[in-house]
Amino acid sequence: MRTWFDQAARKKRRSQNRKAKAARLAPRPAAGLLRPVVHPPTQRYNMKLRLGKGFTLEELREAKIPAKLAPTIGIAVDHRRRNRCTESLQANVNRLKLYRSKLLIFPKKSGKKGVKKGDTPKSELQNVAQNTLKEII
Repeated sequence: MRTWFDQAARKKRRSQNRKAKAARLAPRPAAGLLRPVVHPPTQRYNMKLRLGKGFTLEELREAKIPAKLAPTIGIAVDHRRRNRCTESLQANVNRLKLYRSKLLIFPKKSGKKGVKKGDTPKSELQNVAQNTLKEII
């Protein structure tokens, strides 16, 4: 018979691991990459919504985000997924635009030469809080 005497210790260990991972990833979101909202397959579940694997190339094109840039700024990309209806396409494009408006990009190098075109100004990067929620948006 399996006992559960380590349940409290396991809970504590999981919590500590989550905090350590968040500290390691800081200031990136602890939840990982931004994922699209999709309808699951089959009649039983297709009325619900869940997070998918990645955004389609068409959704990224509509949101004016290059496919090569997307993974570097925390957006998951799935080149195999297709958009079957315009409603879900627009919902995910809006999700991408909202994420892009909230996104703060840190310069790779310090100094004047390290700052690139899409980077956030230094004045806004002073006290950035990390998103530790399960959902990014």
